[in-house]
Amino acid sequence: MSKGANVSLTELSEDAGAVVVSLSWSSVSGAGDADVSVLLVDANGKVRSENDFYFYNNPAAADGSVQLLGKTPTDSGEEDRIGVDLTAVPEGVERIVVAASQYGGARFGDLDDLRMTVADRSGEPLVGFSIHDAGVETAFIFGELYRRGEEWKFRAVGQGYETGLAGLATDFGIAVLEDAEDTEATEETAEADKATAVEEPGAVGQAAAAGTGQAGAEAGSDAGGPAGSGAPPAPPEPVAVPAQARGRGPRTTKKKVTLPKVARASLAENDSWHQARLFPVPTLKSDKEREVRATSVLLSVMAQVPEFGRRLTAAFGAPAGRMQTFTEVSLPHGETPRRPDGVIRVERAGKLWTALVETKTNGNPLKAEQVQQYMDIAARRGYEAVITLSNDVALEGAPMVDVKVDGRRKHKVSLWHLSWAEVAHQAQMLIRHEGVGNAAHAWLLQELLEYLRHEQSGCHGFQNMGAAWVPVRKGIEDETLAFDDPRAVEVVESWERLIRQVCLRLGGELGQRALPVQRVRRGSDPRARRTAAAGNLCRDGRLTAELRVDGTSSVIAVTADLRTGKVRTCVDVPAPAGSYPLTTVKRLVRLLAEAPADLHVESLVEGGNGPRGTLERLRPEPGDLLPRGGAALAGFRLSLIKGMGNTRGNTESGFIRSVDDAVDRFHQGVVAHLGPLEARAGRRG
Repeated sequence: MSKGANVSLTELSEDAGAVVVSLSWSSVSGAGDADVSVLLVDANGKVRSENDFYFYNNPAAADGSVQLLGKTPTDSGEEDRIGVDLTAVPEGVERIVVAASQYGGARFGDLDDLRMTVADRSGEPLVGFSIHDAGVETAFIFGELYRRGEEWKFRAVGQGYETGLAGLATDFGIAVLEDAEDTEATEETAEADKATAVEEPGAVGQAAAAGTGQAGAEAGSDAGGPAGSGAPPAPPEPVAVPAQARGRGPRTTKKKVTLPKVARASLAENDSWHQARLFPVPTLKSDKEREVRATSVLLSVMAQVPEFGRRLTAAFGAPAGRMQTFTEVSLPHGETPRRPDGVIRVERAGKLWTALVETKTNGNPLKAEQVQQYMDIAARRGYEAVITLSNDVALEGAPMVDVKVDGRRKHKVSLWHLSWAEVAHQAQMLIRHEGVGNAAHAWLLQELLEYLRHEQSGCHGFQNMGAAWVPVRKGIEDETLAFDDPRAVEVVESWERLIRQVCLRLGGELGQRALPVQRVRRGSDPRARRTAAAGNLCRDGRLTAELRVDGTSSVIAVTADLRTGKVRTCVDVPAPAGSYPLTTVKRLVRLLAEAPADLHVESLVEGGNGPRGTLERLRPEPGDLLPRGGAALAGFRLSLIKGMGNTRGNTESGFIRSVDDAVDRFHQGVVAHLGPLEARAGRRG
């Protein structure tokens, strides 16, 4: 669609009562991020109350009309999705405005491929709109859904603001409460700042006027939006919302229950005493027992903890509503009935959304024939989805199983995949960082997490590098691997799955999103990219990847050298402009006071590398890092090197465990202690 155009959703789909709105962007450097927000506005173009503004601290509407589903990595960037149940939108709401904003001095012109897509509940794209003229704007209204009689329509807006979230929010009757920016303030100063913080709608309104204008100004016709007639009533009382600031902490939902990270001291006499668990696992003997119990445990917790059940199903197009789950349901299929491992049903406004669940544990692969049967059953019975659940991690362009879809059938069934690592990640995010509705729900999630982590559960996530791993690794060591060996592509796919799982585990621990960085253009063929990576593996014997934690500018590079049997994790730290090299080096060494002694530190100079050494040797003599010959200091490269282990096995105890441990040690021991290298303002004494 072009900017300003509009279209009726009911003309595009027979099932437009609920839609999934996606905002996506990419960045060649891997840096850059944006936060989505949704505003429900009335005929006057203003929010009615604080409950009409949804952002990272208020992600879901109580009535289920709006749900921020979070970000998911794509092949060349990331996508932020929003679930909108149009049948549940209150009568007083005329428009649903979808926007995004940046922080910390970033601009939308730094991002590529800005795009908004609207899909129906099955995931079928209905309409899309791309923004091509982004520049210095720090906030954008991508588009809006609006009422026209009894139907809902979509309008491509593309309205930018140079004044960021503050300017955008003020246009819709929202005042911004500025957060304190000094993270080193004392407790008394922080309390004083909170007590004296005031709303400044006038100042923010002037800032908005300096931007590119008010997005709600278009009114009257279909192309211009709903019109208000006569003198407008007095605007509602401004709603105070937190402003975005540099160096935000973890995103947490207000008034939620979270469990402490440090468990209480045990009352057991010795280590042989095991605490009673809600979901015991030591008696599990076979794969079938593991699958049955894991399915029942997961589905029962999903039904009893609404936040968790909604978190897992919203991404699959399920509405927000009353959920019930079932196991070992018998469904007719020819002469022999079939029994899927589970069934999920969600009721909303008298309508049912149903998904069949097929589960695998302990690294067992999904069977295409079995999944095909469930797809056929779901299509005949009018179900919406089939969800596969296993230890494997899904990749774009590499389906977990190949199934055929009968194009002659009017009813479409969506096939989705969920990994056990993602289930554990979502549970940990809720109970450790974001919170759930009450203490009982937090306890249930904790018990689920303990179950998933138990060695007997079989739900440990991706733990098998595949049949091609051992021969490819041996071929690289012996230098006998052919350049075009197709098994190298299989190893590259397994490596990508491993990195995505590492990101899930790291993000769950930190309470922040951790995403792989893909330095390719959006729309590039993922299979072609993996084929090129396989060629590099055959030539160099290395597997490489990059990942980034939300809220940080550092990109962590991971390299597995199969020839030397070493895993290297590293990060580049730029030197501040205009600073004295020796002062910068000393400050770096101070920041790394708690880092491992075997950390390798290397000076980076323009056009090459400078002096290097271990942190243990550099601590007493930091001047050894200074470039020779007066070369300009560009920054530093910090690296940790770890062995892959002696086993060739495919299990997590070998290579997979080594990579996971290497990233975890590097982030905790190095990245977590890094701060800005800029010298503090002023002088002492």
